[in-house]
Amino acid sequence: MNLTLTKYVLPLKHTFSISRESHNFQDSMVVSLGLNDKTGYGEATANPYYKITFESMQKEIENIRTAIENYNFTTPEDFNQFLIQQQLSNFAICALDLAAHDLYGKILNKPLYKIWNTDNSTYPITNFTIGIDSIENMVAKMKEQPWPIYKIKLGTNQDVAIVKELRKHSDAIFRIDANCAWTAEETISYAPELKKLGVEFLEQPLKADDWTGMEKVMHASVLPVIADESCIVESDVEKCGYHFNGINIKLTKCGGLTPALRMIKKGKELGLKVMVGCMTESSVGISAIAQLTPLLDYVDMDGAMLLSKDIAKGIEIEPNGNLIFPSQGGSGVTLL
Repeated sequence: MNLTLTKYVLPLKHTFSISRESHNFQDSMVVSLGLNDKTGYGEATANPYYKITFESMQKEIENIRTAIENYNFTTPEDFNQFLIQQQLSNFAICALDLAAHDLYGKILNKPLYKIWNTDNSTYPITNFTIGIDSIENMVAKMKEQPWPIYKIKLGTNQDVAIVKELRKHSDAIFRIDANCAWTAEETISYAPELKKLGVEFLEQPLKADDWTGMEKVMHASVLPVIADESCIVESDVEKCGYHFNGINIKLTKCGGLTPALRMIKKGKELGLKVMVGCMTESSVGISAIAQLTPLLDYVDMDGAMLLSKDIAKGIEIEPNGNLIFPSQGGSGVTLL
């Protein structure tokens, strides 16, 4: 296989803020794997919370470049097992795994959802994310992008007041993501008012390792709670089953589509609601997530919508949230 690593600095339409960080640009690594005149693309973004940079991923992959290029590629699943044996970070594995799936589907000339025997006639609509900002700016972002479902990032000293004000300007479904900023007591206290304000669920209100607090929340919250930072890899799913109502799987965190498919299956076996979420990323990564949508209860795949300039085309998200799946095989990614 021919391996190429490319750094992109993705520009955002607006400063994006969550409870622990803000940024205007997003570093991203795009991996291309070429074989038999076909090229597959994968992506993983830098992430300060997990101490991942483009340079750290690049170094990891360059250290095994020869092994990758000499690898006898058959299926993405076998390739993923090979990558795990190389002791790479999950972010680096994700970029390579996504590229391998895109390549495999293009070789077979079948989109991934068909390879997985799923039906793309039904799928959840993505939410659109409103980052932490002044109330005035958050309202302006909602007016700029009318949408049926908003994910609202919180973690301030006026969180319920923010939701009350936003509700005056939209009848959309609200989802709340506090990114580990609340205590169990705050979560339980806020939930009744947020439920009245049309909030569907709360995402990761407590610190990732606050399992005792989450047990309290599970028993007392009037709103469902979805794990994000508490659900990183496959082994986390079962524990989340006792502390959350659902899980949000991130491809970069778990290591790509291969483990994500197993996590989806395990989550459903445990009776959990299953969501796949994105980073602030281009249509390279978003198009891979889109292939999973027939399997999901919820999806957060608005990453490329937050950019002022995308670097690829693949899945198209219409103004009403409907998806136009690419006609090509794999994830259907083409770089612009």
